Amino acid sequence: MAEQYNISGNTYRETGEVADLTTLVRDCIAQNRLAQRRFYDRYSPLIYTIIKRYEYNEQAAGEILNDVFLKVFTKLEQYSFEGAIEGWMRRIAINTITDHIRKYVKDKQVVHNELQDYNAYIDSSAVQGMAYKELLDLIHGLPEMQKAVFNLHVFESLPHKDIGTLLNITENNSRWYLNMARKSLKEKINSLMK
Repeated sequence: MAEQYNISGNTYRETGEVADLTTLVRDCIAQNRLAQRRFYDRYSPLIYTIIKRYEYNEQAAGEILNDVFLKVFTKLEQYSFEGAIEGWMRRIAINTITDHIRKYVKDKQVVHNELQDYNAYIDSSAVQGMAYKELLDLIHGLPEMQKAVFNLHVFESLPHKDIGTLLNITENNSRWYLNMARKSLKEKINSLMK
């Protein structure tokens, strides 16, 4: 039989079963370490997947993950149970990632007058033949700001205005970085397909 723990009247089983979300959140707010561990185990794979789109280095990704969960546990009392907790945590993760990007990217405010080749889209048939890992490796090969803008726009569906606010750049710079990322990815994919 699976080992069980009784915490504040709630049973947590080592089989991976978790008490309902309300109880789990309440126990986490009460600083219950086992509940926090169960919460972390339940949601860290989702948050880590988001982080890995932006940060390829395992150690840095782990540090960001820890920062995200520190913020989540600190702000958990603010969660209103309106909407999915995953979305609430995702927002915290994105904000933490953009803080990390701002901290480590020195060359972030570049003025670009020309947004040429904005329509440098990637041929979808070329991408279909690639493994997810290969595509992720190409994205991680982009310069930090291009990678951040590309991920925020493509994977998080954020408009350029919001990206600019998050990364402390202009809306036009966001468009330029996205354009450069697309051009670079297109060139890399085309060279791989030859």
